[in-house]
Amino acid sequence: MNRFFIVCAGFVALAFASCKDNPDLNPDNGGKGGSGTSWVKDSLATFSDAEWLPGGEKGTTSNEQGCYSNQSPAIDNEGLYTTFKHGENFFEHDANYFTKPFWGLGPAWVRTGCEYCHPSYGHGKRQNEYRANEMGNGYLLVVYHPTAGTDANGKAYAANSYISEVTGMPQTKAMEPFKAPIDESGIHITWKNVSSMPSGLPMKFPDGESYSLIYPEVTIDQSAFNTDPKPTNYEVRLESTIGMYGTGLLDAISQDSMKVQYQREAQHAALNPGMWNAATNDWAASAWYPLADGTKRVKKFTYAMTRATLLDGPGGNAIWNITNVTRSDRHYLYTTKAWAKAMSEDDGVVSYIQQQGKSLTSLLHPYYGDGTKESIATLVNKLLGLNSKSDSATYRKYFVDAAPWNGQEEMTDENFYEFGIWHRGLGVPRARNLDSEEVQRGKKLFYQMGCTSCHRPSWTIRKDDVWIDPASKTYMSQTGAKMVTYDNSVIWPYTDLVQHKLHMANNIRTGWCRTTPLWGRGLSQQETGRSDRLHDCRARNVVEAIMWHAYSKESDAYWAAKKFYYLSKKDRDAVVAFINAI
Repeated sequence: MNRFFIVCAGFVALAFASCKDNPDLNPDNGGKGGSGTSWVKDSLATFSDAEWLPGGEKGTTSNEQGCYSNQSPAIDNEGLYTTFKHGENFFEHDANYFTKPFWGLGPAWVRTGCEYCHPSYGHGKRQNEYRANEMGNGYLLVVYHPTAGTDANGKAYAANSYISEVTGMPQTKAMEPFKAPIDESGIHITWKNVSSMPSGLPMKFPDGESYSLIYPEVTIDQSAFNTDPKPTNYEVRLESTIGMYGTGLLDAISQDSMKVQYQREAQHAALNPGMWNAATNDWAASAWYPLADGTKRVKKFTYAMTRATLLDGPGGNAIWNITNVTRSDRHYLYTTKAWAKAMSEDDGVVSYIQQQGKSLTSLLHPYYGDGTKESIATLVNKLLGLNSKSDSATYRKYFVDAAPWNGQEEMTDENFYEFGIWHRGLGVPRARNLDSEEVQRGKKLFYQMGCTSCHRPSWTIRKDDVWIDPASKTYMSQTGAKMVTYDNSVIWPYTDLVQHKLHMANNIRTGWCRTTPLWGRGLSQQETGRSDRLHDCRARNVVEAIMWHAYSKESDAYWAAKKFYYLSKKDRDAVVAFINAI
């Protein structure tokens, strides 16, 4: 069992420790709520004024239909509403080949547009089959090597590393005549039922109410990979998206504050060595993410903690690699050499380009060369394999400066800046029903069970040290435009931004998964039509999500979920009501 939780024995003592030990909330340290209300001792039974505003005064939107897509008050306060709405267009419109400003799609892509992954700006929905353009399919395929080995080129790879034959976020769509790196018909999702819990807890609560758990088993036929070579020794997992709202507020949490949280948890728990060096009590070397301008920030985003900042991570990266739409600071493609080689050796691909690529207005013209099959094959291999910054000059020569584009960017610096304002400017829905006796009892139980050990209630943003990408910085310097920020805010996301292990069946790739923020999740059914939870949407409701925490006694949260298991039906409902209210 994780030793972090043994020291927290005692219901009420643990509950108050979660708040008292937080210097941002401790009244002895001058802690204040978002509305200037001091943290009070009876807040386990009631809610402070600040808790009605999960995103603080600058980041909380009104609780109305469509609230996941609302701008934060900071957008209005700084006069950025028009810019915000312009940026919103890039989220809500599909990328295409010719119609500006949404052009640039291809030659292979993960999704045509953002809402396929983030329906109504929310969490992805559970799927029975993988179809990239199924609205609500938030799944990204995680294809990795379960054990160490050597690939077809003789290069060694580590256990749990992504396969190299396809991109880290694998593409299942491509422009004619190219074939998608993975053929969707070869992807199979089967949902399995849990018949018994390895932890020993029955699949029925002591009061007789049953619950059930399901999990996905995913396979990809080797023949479905249109790459050369094809991967070997691989397994597949699913990771779904979380909501878009509030990500700018999480971006504003400083890495110094995160370090304090890591140091606190490291006293009692074994943390991911990829993020935290237990010997030095400091960040591990691999915790730092290199940004586009050469600086580094600590990783913060995604379940696997693979990205550090919003504007060069979940947002700035995704608007480039999901659709393969390039811009001034990313003149290269999100592709692999193995896919490029396979397409250059495909006679159907080469013959099609030979027939259709001669015209200067054709999207295939850059691959045409002198029109011979040898020339076309060489260019296909070369150009589809442009996948690093060192390839930018070659990309410009063939795809930007050449006709018919005449030096035009696929996504302009102004458009990318607008997208950044939109993404960072999405607020968090106002909390609901906090004056309900049931919700208040649920809060007390949530704290008493120790859930706040991972789902840390609040963070203080003193100085929003926003990192701005080179493309947006160039535009801002030329126009005097500004970026939305959230200085001096107290927010209530209910996450510690730390990874933990739950030891679930068919677990997430490395076993380490970042604590998901709980704010606004209670509106998922209203906003998206579904309430699926956890990293692969295996939990169909809050109760199932909690009980997955108790699947194994090795789970970092088993001790807390076990307490939930022994609550009465009335108290379990109260905990669910609280989680759905915040």
